[in-house]
Amino acid sequence: MEYSAQQLRYGLSLAIVANIIWGLAALFWIETKPVDAIDVVAHRAIWSLPIALIIVILTGRLRSTWALVRVPSTFFWSLLAAALLSMNWGVFVYAVTVGRATEASLGYFMLPLLTIAVGRLVFHETLGTTQRLAIALAIFAVAIQLFSYGALPWISLVVSTSFALYGVIRKKIAADTIQGLFIETVCMSPFALVWLWITAGGGVGIHGWRVDTFLLLAGVYTTAPLLTYIAAARLLPLSVVGYTSYLGPSLQLLVAQTVLGETIDVVTMVSFSFVWLGVLLVSGGGLVQMRRRSRGVGP
Repeated sequence: MEYSAQQLRYGLSLAIVANIIWGLAALFWIETKPVDAIDVVAHRAIWSLPIALIIVILTGRLRSTWALVRVPSTFFWSLLAAALLSMNWGVFVYAVTVGRATEASLGYFMLPLLTIAVGRLVFHETLGTTQRLAIALAIFAVAIQLFSYGALPWISLVVSTSFALYGVIRKKIAADTIQGLFIETVCMSPFALVWLWITAGGGVGIHGWRVDTFLLLAGVYTTAPLLTYIAAARLLPLSVVGYTSYLGPSLQLLVAQTVLGETIDVVTMVSFSFVWLGVLLVSGGGLVQMRRRSRGVGP
């Protein structure tokens, strides 16, 4: 497929905007403190639903989306995807509010490598030498923390694993990203409503108007980068979109170490180094393949 210069510029701008929003997410969710992470997840689900519904209606997909919801297998997989997405949201918000955003950013750096491993295990995809080495480096990074601290870096692992498995399940659902978001928020909403009813509003009206404002805007902040990312993916080659995804966790790490005032010890820094090396190997291999394809060499 040929891409015009205007498409590439506009698509790249959208991809960068999406990743900047994700990269600065900690600055948004820290404003919901001291509301519990599970309460914040409930608000994200509730306030994302009307936005997703409006988008589905405006794009003329309401009837086809409801047809998908009525398929038992689609609803089951969507329910499971919603559970994994809720877990991802909750752990990230928890990490931000307890001063462990650095660990969450490590998880998102590990995500591409874990996605490659899941592709091999679930879809039997063929791995190249650089991909195998990159996965081994990520495993070694986790082993370093386990040996040094006597515990697994659970925040990093849950953040990366939950989203990687979410991606696997989304491949089983015959819905595009917008439809999928709507169906998943439909699945989340009953549980979120019950939770907010049990907790008398999930923190709204308790911690002041500033916290309430950020809770009510949770849906906007959740859906805005996703929709921007979707638009970018339609204008750019997926390989280019993939490389921009490293901007998000890089900004997360920068925000954690500067604005949030977190510190990074030697063990964590070494772990980051091995993960970064793996990411560089995979990225370098991808660039080589792109150049070969552009020259008509190789598969």
